[in-house]
Amino acid sequence: MLSLNLLAVGGGLALWWALTAAGAVGLPGPGAVATQALASARDGTLFADAAASLARVLAGFLIGIACAIPVGFLMGWYAVARGLVEPYVQFFRVIPPLAIIPLAIVTLGIGEAPKVFVIFLAAFLSSVVATYQGVIGVDRTFIDAARVLGASDFTIFRRVVVPASTPFIMVGVRIGLGSSWATVVAAELIAAQSGLGFRMQQAELYYDLPTIFVSLIAIGVLGLAMDRAVVALDRRLTAWQERA
Repeated sequence: MLSLNLLAVGGGLALWWALTAAGAVGLPGPGAVATQALASARDGTLFADAAASLARVLAGFLIGIACAIPVGFLMGWYAVARGLVEPYVQFFRVIPPLAIIPLAIVTLGIGEAPKVFVIFLAAFLSSVVATYQGVIGVDRTFIDAARVLGASDFTIFRRVVVPASTPFIMVGVRIGLGSSWATVVAAELIAAQSGLGFRMQQAELYYDLPTIFVSLIAIGVLGLAMDRAVVALDRRLTAWQERA
């Protein structure tokens, strides 16, 4: 699999170089982007912007996941909690987090709070639905068998429901991670003085395509690294699950 991944990356770079060298597209080539990346790394701009975006994503994403998992369990396990919370979840789920950005800026100011809030919302809504679906999707046979053996509701929840719903939860976590990165870039495009999204906006004003590409690639690399970490955690938590 690693060989295929490297082959795909190499093929993509080669195609990119060929298209730009032939003048087929009006985009900078890999060489120009690499040169700009080195220049941004030397003056510290790239690392400062990446750190700013990463800090916002981590804050909003971790808070969102920490809130979504217990809320999803409550919705799936207790009908009363489901009836009280689900209308709000479904209502906000159909509203793009990007549409909340202007309201968040007006109410929370132009500091870090509105950016972290919209990231939190994106991660929370993705993960809470996945957790809820995981809980209600647990095979009733397992629950009934545990009850026959004398297990209490807490034991059933801890030993049956939580492990069985973990694969769904991790899918929600991965989706929430992607939503978090998409949201932070949009938030930085609107109101920020640092970050990869802010840097792309500044580069757009001067038609600085290499800088835009550097920021895009940095976002992709950081997002991919975080996703691989989530996948590794998923494999550890669901080692019992058969895989193709």
